[in-house]
Amino acid sequence: MPGLTSATRPKAVAFDIIGTVFPLHPLRPTIQELGLPPSGLEGWFAAGLRDAFALSAAGDFRPFTEVLSGALEEVLAEQDLSPPPETKALLMERMKNLVPRPDAREAFGTIARAGMQILALSNGTAASTRSLLAAAGLEDLVQHIVSVEEVQLFKPRREVYAFAAAQAGLEPSRLALVAVHPWDIHGAKAAGLTAAYVSAERPFPPVMRAPDIAAASLSEAAHALAEL
Repeated sequence: MPGLTSATRPKAVAFDIIGTVFPLHPLRPTIQELGLPPSGLEGWFAAGLRDAFALSAAGDFRPFTEVLSGALEEVLAEQDLSPPPETKALLMERMKNLVPRPDAREAFGTIARAGMQILALSNGTAASTRSLLAAAGLEDLVQHIVSVEEVQLFKPRREVYAFAAAQAGLEPSRLALVAVHPWDIHGAKAAGLTAAYVSAERPFPPVMRAPDIAAASLSEAAHALAEL
């Protein structure tokens, strides 16, 4: 069962996109084609996030695709790998065609039926987010697509969550975030949001601000939010 607190029922729910609604594991074969081990997928994405966070900490911004491309070059160089450019390009291209988790539409439907707005909140571009949602048949359930490009800062900066709440016409306390990333949950809580952590059987780091809800899946998180 999801873990619950006495959080107030939100009026809108923001779903993180990359990793949460659209998991990255379909990219693992391409990572291996580049010569990296299977775990290189997580290493590459973590390196990209590190660089994105560093940019935001300094008040700078570059599109996430550029950040990830640069991080890929770093990771490959560290392993003395020089794959052909077309294989590197294939990884970034396949990111545009990720498939959603099997219960994504159920989760979105639960929130919609509960009368709450749905936001897609991503470190990616609005265009790429809209494309992913449309291909997955989820775009019709989403009222707002919010990208960090509109704020010129990456999550987990407080300004991103505040901007998302403003787009929904709400105070941050009436917005909830659903995410698989502890750093995203931490940022949302620091900004005053309700937060639902989709654990995927991974423990939540004790050094970060605890989520209001811990669930094993998107659908469980959505049901827990609807029942607040």
